[in-house]
Amino acid sequence: MFGERFPLLERTVNGRRLVYLDSAATTQKPGAVIAAEARYYRLHNANVHRGMHTLGVEATDLYEGCRARVGRFLGLPAEQVVVTRGATSALNLVAGGLAPTLKPGDEILITEMEHHANLVPWLELARREGLVVRHIPVTDGGELELARLPELLNGRTRVVALTHVSNVLGTINPVAEIAALARRRGALVVVDAAQSVGHLPLAFDDLDCDFLVFSAHKTYGPMGLGFLAGRAEALERLHPVETGGEMIETVTMESATWAAIPQRFEAGTPNVAAAAAFPAALDTIDEATIERLRQHEISLTAYALERLQAKGGLTIYGPRDAARRGGLVAFHDPMVHPHDMAQLLDSLGVAVRAGHHCAQPLHRRLGVVATSRASFGMYNAHDDIDALIDGIGYARSVFGA
Repeated sequence: MFGERFPLLERTVNGRRLVYLDSAATTQKPGAVIAAEARYYRLHNANVHRGMHTLGVEATDLYEGCRARVGRFLGLPAEQVVVTRGATSALNLVAGGLAPTLKPGDEILITEMEHHANLVPWLELARREGLVVRHIPVTDGGELELARLPELLNGRTRVVALTHVSNVLGTINPVAEIAALARRRGALVVVDAAQSVGHLPLAFDDLDCDFLVFSAHKTYGPMGLGFLAGRAEALERLHPVETGGEMIETVTMESATWAAIPQRFEAGTPNVAAAAAFPAALDTIDEATIERLRQHEISLTAYALERLQAKGGLTIYGPRDAARRGGLVAFHDPMVHPHDMAQLLDSLGVAVRAGHHCAQPLHRRLGVVATSRASFGMYNAHDDIDALIDGIGYARSVFGA
């Protein structure tokens, strides 16, 4: 659809046209993003919030401009956007930042389909603070068992943390519905939107959550950059997890006081170059329009589900309705191990992900150790899925299946 904007897709792999079907792991970057990051290093490289010289002012303007741009993209004031190293970093910030507000016996409610980034921080917090972690089970159809929610969400629940779009099942969870019930019980709601920002029409207020995290690199932007968006009153409840330079107001030899939010949560030198480049990614999304990109991913997902089903012998995970899932499909072929599948597909220039996709508990629920996953971006077309299907046939032939 927009493949010509992505320089890397011009290359070949093993003498074949590159078919990139691993956007759920990281998206490719449009030329405008690459140029913006290079331009930063050529013209503006300096540390932010420190120097009074021209370069320092320019770098700070670019960095703060990124924060404001993300705020506009999500429908939030810039002051409610914290810049982080990625979604994982942001989730650890929330979990660690809430620790002083919790007491033994308090409960955290997550889901069985969480990426480890939205699971392990809560497990570690529970271990340290004597908390209880409960989870919403996944149905055989790959959706949350919402009938269990009233039972699992109780007066001891302090946090509900869930993914917006599963990185394995593709399931789009009814975040606003879950959040409404959670907020009535007085629980904070944390949303992992790593698979949805830039892929689904999304506004922070529409989700009715307290915190939302995502990574730039899964949104056509640079690596090493992410964001925590939050309600002002929710951000005020967080305690700093990392301390040091830039996040302080005053420091003496005996104590320190914190800067205002969001700088309070941004200790040390940030990835200024990535921040300078990320607005170009959001501009690319806006130029295409998020509604058009969503329809494109629905079309690709529907076609992939149809072709994989027709191939026969595959277990396909998640909802069968493409409109109820994000742009990815995970599958298992009993004839070919997922790791072998990925290597043989790569020999044909087709890039997919194989493994547990940082979701081991979900794979145990599915009854498999690993799956193969194809995931889509704005640059994919139906012939990429045709190449995937042909590659599956080739892999089966290698194993005599």
